[in-house]
Amino acid sequence: MQFDWSRFEWTPNKVTLLRVVVGFAAVSLFGHGAWANLSAVALTVAAIALDALDGHIARKKRMATPLGAQLDILGDRMIENVYFTYFAVVGMVSLWLPVLFFARGAATDFLRGLAMKAGHSGWGANAMLQTWWGRALVASRWSRGLYAAMKCLCFCYLGLELALTRGPVALVSGLTGDVHAMIRNGAQTLTSLTAAFCIVRGLPVLLEGWRFFAGSVANARGAKRAAQEAA
Repeated sequence: MQFDWSRFEWTPNKVTLLRVVVGFAAVSLFGHGAWANLSAVALTVAAIALDALDGHIARKKRMATPLGAQLDILGDRMIENVYFTYFAVVGMVSLWLPVLFFARGAATDFLRGLAMKAGHSGWGANAMLQTWWGRALVASRWSRGLYAAMKCLCFCYLGLELALTRGPVALVSGLTGDVHAMIRNGAQTLTSLTAAFCIVRGLPVLLEGWRFFAGSVANARGAKRAAQEAA
């Protein structure tokens, strides 16, 4: 039985899944030779482009949903964590970089989960973020676009450095120590700026989401007290 491709329709969630697959495929190519590294860089650009495409489809076809937004965030987490973890393992970035992204993602996603449980998700009056500056930093197109571009630049820069200057099959050899230092300084600058913007974008979620954590704690204490009184 053959699949009828004429009935296949790209949805935002399907594009998000494809983005994750492409990102993992890219990372699996790193470290297997200069040309494999360059192919991985090309796939990295494709993965970032797919990140923009799923949002475009959601807006154009009016298919945006709170669940889709959560899946998009999950895709972002998986992509950024696998890339930064790989580059940390091979010694190109500090181990603290993926640790920071893991910790920030875990904290913000935990608070988003509490907010969703309390009925605050999606957009509009029922959204988790209520302040204008919080929405601007987290949900606006310029913020999301800038953050995606910074991560793409980071991943591609590190991938090109891996392909061009590292290992026995590097495409460019005989570079001076000053050139190597300049390349490494560029990588450090890019990763530091990306990490800083990651923290800045997480602050509104941490600050505005704290009330949901406090509310959950208060509800748990109230339930415990009621159970004790009933006993």
